[in-house]
Amino acid sequence: MSRIDAKVASILDRPNNAIDSDDEDALIASLEEDDDHAFSTLREQRIQQLHSEFSRAKQMKESGSGTFTEIKDEKALMDITTSTKYAVVHFFKTDFGRCGIMDRHLDTLAPKHFDTRFLRINVDNAPFLVTKLKVQVLPCVIGFIDGIGVDRIVGFEGLGNGDSFTTKDLEARLLAAGVLVRAKVTASDRLAIKKTQEKEEDFTDDEWD
Repeated sequence: MSRIDAKVASILDRPNNAIDSDDEDALIASLEEDDDHAFSTLREQRIQQLHSEFSRAKQMKESGSGTFTEIKDEKALMDITTSTKYAVVHFFKTDFGRCGIMDRHLDTLAPKHFDTRFLRINVDNAPFLVTKLKVQVLPCVIGFIDGIGVDRIVGFEGLGNGDSFTTKDLEARLLAAGVLVRAKVTASDRLAIKKTQEKEEDFTDDEWD
């Protein structure tokens, strides 16, 4: 995928300018307003790239991108991760409190990163993968590129601040692993997550057999 112009990226990533708004004209208008002093050729290139990115994101949404999806069958999960360039998979159990915290952060990231599939599967539905991938501590989040695991987050290890880690922290970790294209979490996103976390109880890593 070609590099996105910084100005185009800033328009696409603005709060309230979600791809699913179906308002491409409004996004282009925003770009034109910001580009009053840009050379006409550069402005046209940016408009064309914005149009291409908008169309691509809509197409990817139709194929399942942009949502944090629970997969019930591990064979289906393997099919998705091997047929998708980037995927992030959360192995969870419903009664593990920390899995709920991780879910909320991933649910925030999913609609912002259309290039990556965000998936979750209950470990009870994935005995083969749990054994093959040696999933022992939950939550366990594994990043895949072309079906190959490239990073693993066990519990909240490496995210900093224990249960109070931010969506930005998680995004930075996934960016470093190469499973996200670019940073998209805003200050308003971080504030919303922080308010939710203030209501959370203090949980420990959950190990299971």
